[in-house]
Parts: sequence; C-alpha cells; structure tokens
Amino acid sequence: MKIGKVAKDRMYQIIIAPVVTEKSTLGSEHSQVTFEVARDATKHEIAAAVQGLFDVKVVKVNTLRQVGKLKRFKGHLGRRAETKKAMVTLAKGQSIDVTAGI
Repeated sequence: MKIGKVAKDRMYQIIIAPVVTEKSTLGSEHSQVTFEVARDATKHEIAAAVQGLFDVKVVKVNTLRQVGKLKRFKGHLGRRAETKKAMVTLAKGQSIDVTAGI
C-alpha cells in the first residue's frame, strides 16, 4: 500500500478510538486491528497515521461507514451519530495492544 505523509497533529485527529468488540477481537487472530476514525479520512491517511503512531507496518486498510439510525426514546425522535471504522491489517508478526494508551 502506498503510504503518504501526514502531519503529527492530523494523525491524532484521524484515529479517534480503538473498537473493542467481540468481532473486532476475532480479527486479532488475522493481525487486524479496528479503529474508529474521522469520517473525512482516506485509507492512505489512516495507514500513515497507524504507522506513525504505533510504529508498525500496515499491509491493508478496509473502511466502512455506519449511517446514524433514527431512534425513539420516550416518544421523542433522535438520531445516533454517524461513524466510520477502519479495519487495519498489519504485517505478519506485528500487533498493537489497544488496551494500552499511545
């Protein structure tokens, strides 16, 4: 994957939080880590941010956008926030401990 340069402060804006769910932890068997990322971030920016912040080699980045669902709470309409997730595949033998901070 062709990785560009991203400013250090932009890296912290791109990677919002790790996603720790049952499904995302199953991805760790295949050297994958899942992050919630900024909605305007591209795959190349995400790869550069992960490499810059965690000092690992990124092989592939898959992204998905979740549209905010319309929900009711006690008769009032509300909307969940729209999010974007990135499943980052790391090079063989590398891993990121998402329980530890940056």
